[in-house]
Amino acid sequence: MKKVVLSGMRPTGKLHIGHWVGALANWARLQEDYRCFFMVADWHALMSEYKNPFSLRRNSLDNLSDWLAYGINPQKAVIFRQSEIDEHLELAMILSAITPLGWLYRCPTFKEQIAQLKEKDVNTYAFLGYPVLQAADIVIYKANFVPVGEDQLPHLELCREIVRRFAGLYKKELFVEPQPILTAASRLLGLDGRKMSKSYENYISLDEEDETIDKKVLSMITDPARMKKEDKGHPDICNVFAYYEIFKKEMHDEVFDWCVNAKKGCKDCKKFFAQILKDFIAPRREKKREIIAKEDYLLDILREGNKQAKEVASRTMAEVKETLGL
Repeated sequence: MKKVVLSGMRPTGKLHIGHWVGALANWARLQEDYRCFFMVADWHALMSEYKNPFSLRRNSLDNLSDWLAYGINPQKAVIFRQSEIDEHLELAMILSAITPLGWLYRCPTFKEQIAQLKEKDVNTYAFLGYPVLQAADIVIYKANFVPVGEDQLPHLELCREIVRRFAGLYKKELFVEPQPILTAASRLLGLDGRKMSKSYENYISLDEEDETIDKKVLSMITDPARMKKEDKGHPDICNVFAYYEIFKKEMHDEVFDWCVNAKKGCKDCKKFFAQILKDFIAPRREKKREIIAKEDYLLDILREGNKQAKEVASRTMAEVKETLGL
């Protein structure tokens, strides 16, 4: 049987090219070789969007349309909505009972996220327990692998610690210790050189219009030491060059030459890249428009995915309850 992969995205807003580089491109490859469960993580989204929960349904369908337009195939992967599978919260309750508070407080992303999302006021009980629910999401499908970025590795290690503690307490190795699949591409920074984030508004969305792609790419920070076209540049510190490396890697030598030998100015270089990005996004944007117009089709995909996810999750919960004598 195929090994199992579990991954998900929080429907907190528009998806951007960072989501393609960091997740969707990987998902599209993984679905060919693994049994993949791809989750619309709306319970996780609620932890930061609890003041505006009404946006979650709209964002869920918008995000799902992006997934499909960028190559995720409901015939090859189980696509489901987290909140429709009650067993996630049921297992999270059990796992939270055996997870020491110290494990959660030491998780480095907890304080980082509180600082980054201070306007969301996420210093809450649910947000502290975020990694426990994440662990439940993973182990309820007995996932062998989880595709993650390096910043999520502490959460995955905590998941493995919870699995080991469960086995130690109840003398049964019911769950699988999941292993990471790290994204092969380098980290894609935002247009301003900071982390790409919806809260910073420094991103290009997966359905960005051509006109705004031009504007946003032209606004990107390049080599701060290159003041004039005649000045020789330093590609290793240029954010635009990093984008070329991801979206047009075969042009590495040519673009490097433009920069270090001052053959092309930064503005012209950005204009050239903007066209590459437009050529990449445009056909997928048009495909998304066709998909999102068919809401019943999207809901049918989720219903079928929910059914398949429920079958697996309910079997696991039956095993858990038997193990605990519940």
